[in-house]
Amino acid sequence: MRWDHSFDVVVVGSGAAGLTAALTARLRGLTAVVIEKTDKYGGSSALSGGAIWVPGNLYLDGTGLKDSKEEASAYLKATVGDRVPEKRREAYLDKGPEMVRFLHERTRHVRFEYARGYPDYFPELPGGKAMGRSVEPPVFDLRRLGALRGIMRRSELATYGMVMKSSEFHEVNMMTRTTRGKLMAAKIGLRAVKGLLTGARYAALGEALVGRLSLSLAEAGGKIWVNTPFEEFVVSGDRVAGVRAGGRTFEARGGVVLAAGGFSHSQELREKYLPLPTDARWSSAAPAQTGDTIAAALALGAELDLMERVWGMPAAVPPGEPPTFLVTDRGVPGMIVVDGRGERFVNEAAPYHLFVDTMYARDAVRSWMVIDQRTKNRHIMLGHFPGQAFKAAWLKNGFVKKATTVEELGARMGLDPLKLRATVDRFNGFARSGSDADFHRGDSAYDRYYGDPTLPNPNLLPIEKGPFYAIPLIPGDIGTKGGVVTDVDARVLRGDGEPITGLYAAGNVAAAVMGETYPGPGATLGPAMTSGYTAALHIAASLR
Repeated sequence: MRWDHSFDVVVVGSGAAGLTAALTARLRGLTAVVIEKTDKYGGSSALSGGAIWVPGNLYLDGTGLKDSKEEASAYLKATVGDRVPEKRREAYLDKGPEMVRFLHERTRHVRFEYARGYPDYFPELPGGKAMGRSVEPPVFDLRRLGALRGIMRRSELATYGMVMKSSEFHEVNMMTRTTRGKLMAAKIGLRAVKGLLTGARYAALGEALVGRLSLSLAEAGGKIWVNTPFEEFVVSGDRVAGVRAGGRTFEARGGVVLAAGGFSHSQELREKYLPLPTDARWSSAAPAQTGDTIAAALALGAELDLMERVWGMPAAVPPGEPPTFLVTDRGVPGMIVVDGRGERFVNEAAPYHLFVDTMYARDAVRSWMVIDQRTKNRHIMLGHFPGQAFKAAWLKNGFVKKATTVEELGARMGLDPLKLRATVDRFNGFARSGSDADFHRGDSAYDRYYGDPTLPNPNLLPIEKGPFYAIPLIPGDIGTKGGVVTDVDARVLRGDGEPITGLYAAGNVAAAVMGETYPGPGATLGPAMTSGYTAALHIAASLR
């Protein structure tokens, strides 16, 4: 056939997985293009925390973290288990550090810093690390992107100009409680002033990661084409030879890499595969992730797995607004979460995917976060700085309930006021004793990371200083984790275990190497980038 465009590698999707695949291809001497469905590139990666969980990567050298591949392997065995084949888990531990070193040595911009003290999510399990293994990108000036800046997806987090990394946010959340928090707040404030004076457009988290990857790709001669939605594969014999996208045909002489994310925004697929109830409006994934490339791969005979799982993230969804996901909010003291019966059902500070799993397991899909004014005054809650009043619209439309007593609050929540009073009293007793006998909140190093270090138990404080507030929670997600099954070379596999020639997958379009769990901060992006890197290497070898 006559192709409109011809490349060695065609990447469908423009998040960290796709950008890494295209960048690796270019650095290995191949031609590559990234095609993006929407008018903005970056995908869910641009909206993420930007950290990667890659044990043994070079940025962990010299940090004092005592780690080994054997310990990392034991940790994945303890968390992921046999839900994912051992050879895939081990391949990740081999290829992940290799990917990080490759991008460090071959680009000027892809850099990371150790997020010291950000624990693995299950640090007490064999091989777990309380100091953490995650690294995150340094703050990045978006002006360096030139024309690419205008088409990069931007986060909608309300930071009020206060750009900060996740490790900095950890300190800032204690700005009213610790000297370190106050100094960090001052540092971030000075950064904002510098930006105003110099015209810098600072970005952190996922925006910094995507900015660094896309600038590196541009310098390597790679292309990003937005408004080019995937339509179908072009197959020649038993091989995927290219794609049709945006009304044009793209030849992929070496292979097609799917990196278009999952199906978070397809209500039909959510209801088909995910636990019910479920709602696409609960997802914080990038828009237009509707599973179209998964469906196309399925039509070619691809095997699917983990389709019933999401990267869970409890969230609050104000009327007419996108979800506000809750990470640090659940770690602070002076807060509980209750179900529709007015009872606690979970360790509120638990890792977010485990929290969401528990919401379904305990019939608590509709839950409430309860705090008092003291907690509101001390910590950042739902994007509001300490002491800052909740949005007036939230109080007016009833999204946030406010009352002078716990009993009155329970009535406004539609709960038994006496039951909520009893739950708060029981929790307050635990808080005064410093030990949560029901759910062991504060026992794990992960719990304590977002707690108040000035307290005997950083996660426990009585709820007693009115007025009191209640915010409804739902089981949100930052992406689905089910998709096509891949091998150690990121090749898409058929049901019989044989690869579909010319077809690769990376990121949330593929069944996650982390299985049903979430071992640590960046356990989404780390494997996504590693799979993109691995796919490009295999394509380069096959073309040779």
